[in-house]
Amino acid sequence: MLRMSDEVLAPEAQNNKNGTARVRGCLIEIVETVLLTAIIFFLVQHFVAQPYQILGISMENTLHQDQMVLVDKISPVLTDYRRGDVIVFEPPAGHLEDGKDVPFIKRVIGIGGDVVQIHDGLVFVNGVKLDEPNAFTDDGQGTRMSEIDPMDSQVVASHVCDWSATQLTCRVPAGDIFVLGDHRNQSTDSRIFGPIKKSTVIGRAWLRYWPLSDFGWVQPAHYDGIPSAPPASLSTPAATPKK
Repeated sequence: MLRMSDEVLAPEAQNNKNGTARVRGCLIEIVETVLLTAIIFFLVQHFVAQPYQILGISMENTLHQDQMVLVDKISPVLTDYRRGDVIVFEPPAGHLEDGKDVPFIKRVIGIGGDVVQIHDGLVFVNGVKLDEPNAFTDDGQGTRMSEIDPMDSQVVASHVCDWSATQLTCRVPAGDIFVLGDHRNQSTDSRIFGPIKKSTVIGRAWLRYWPLSDFGWVQPAHYDGIPSAPPASLSTPAATPKK
């Protein structure tokens, strides 16, 4: 016997109710999946790896215009940046890459405490000449002072770097990095804006993934035999050929 409050549905109505519940359940699952995917995508991009497009020619012949690279944000948390790493960093104040306010990509030449010298077409770190198979110049004259702009006057005034039209000496402060583009004739780098803060670095360029014909790892350079820099109280090491 049915009570007055009991609900009785015809089979058709019951089927409609079940169908509505299934549709609602599917929509909830879709929304949850989309939200979870968005959260994972956000976390991966901000804390693990992020894709970037190469917009200039300053890293030829290592990286070329319009290639896509994946930037690793995890490994720098575990291991500090090293000489030879290819890194992406926020543009220094007042400087643009090919006229665009976008992150820069360059190669690490010197780390905190290092003395970096450039003269006679060569690069020295703590007195030892670097072997740089990755470096590229249009004229074959080697690494010289930037042909784009002179060094920032504020950097020179800070005495971090001694600059002239033919040579440069910088003692990289602790927590800073000295960077150069591999294409030395066409790069806005530490020859202009001086060493950069590690806090501005986004991560290491890790994988070149587009176009597929260029797929491969972004290899760091290996600079062997570089001694530790002398304390700041001592004189700058003489630049000598690497043995």
